[in-house]
Amino acid sequence: MATTSARSAAKAPDSSRRSERSRQAIFDAALTLVGEVGYDKLTIEGIASRAGVGKQTIYRWWPSKAAVLLDAFTAGADEDYEKGLPDTGDLAADLKTVLRATADEFNDHAWQAPYRALAAAGANDEELSRTFVTRLLEPGILLYVDRLRRAQEAGEVAADIDVRVAAEMVLSPFSQRWLMRTGELTHAFVDTLVDQALRGLRPRD
Repeated sequence: MATTSARSAAKAPDSSRRSERSRQAIFDAALTLVGEVGYDKLTIEGIASRAGVGKQTIYRWWPSKAAVLLDAFTAGADEDYEKGLPDTGDLAADLKTVLRATADEFNDHAWQAPYRALAAAGANDEELSRTFVTRLLEPGILLYVDRLRRAQEAGEVAADIDVRVAAEMVLSPFSQRWLMRTGELTHAFVDTLVDQALRGLRPRD
């Protein structure tokens, strides 16, 4: 027969699992609500209510709604970055594949709502902006830097090219068009962007 202490231990709730469920519910609530009401109307109280937790639970883990949204939006990003960019030996094809998929993602309202909210909030919050860059933007840029460096080693990119600047040459027009809504993010735009950027990066005959 199990002892009383043993039975109690068996029935004791797993606090780590409970915390993880609460954390995921908070993330889901924050991402959903920012798409429904916008960043300005997003509140800790609203997130707590939608997640089914007390607001003190949120304040115990995060100091602000921006911090909640940032963690929610970047959750799982490390796993995506670990995959790296494809390397088929054809730089143009690989960049087009990734940027086409990225354009589809940026055009998805469920994804772009939190991203735009964080970009807008970061414009007036230097600490948030720096954290956003460190956790999301910089690792993404480095994936392109790494792929361009390998292309450079393979002779697809000129040896004297600064691959960091080259990566930003590819990514900046993409981001500018999306953030400022100067045009549609289409596959045709992505293909043209890659072709024109690589025209200036390839070795001269």
